This record gives sequence, C-alpha cells and structure tokens, in this order.
Amino acid sequence: LTLGKTLWKIIFIKLFIMLIVLKLFVFDVNFNSIFKNDNEKSNFVIENLIKEK
Repeated sequence: LTLGKTLWKIIFIKLFIMLIVLKLFVFDVNFNSIFKNDNEKSNFVIENLIKEK
C-alpha cells in the first residue's frame, strides 16, 4: 500500500516538473507577447489571411 502511494507521488512530481519545463520553453511566446495592441494583431492576421501562396 505504501509502494502505491510512493509511486503516485513520483508520478505527480514528474508531471509537475514536465509541465513547468513545457511552460517555460515551449509555450513561452504567445500572441500577446509578440504584439502589444489590437491594431498590430489585426494587421498581422489580415496580412497572413490574404497572403498569396
């Protein structure tokens, strides 16, 4: 019974560490950090929507 509790604690600690690493290094850049106001965001979206391939 104590082995199961220990294993669950290890699993949760690993998940917590993995989520922190993903948050810091993978999901660091978002739309709000690139563009500061709504006008810049809308211009970016419009330019990419009407871009010819």
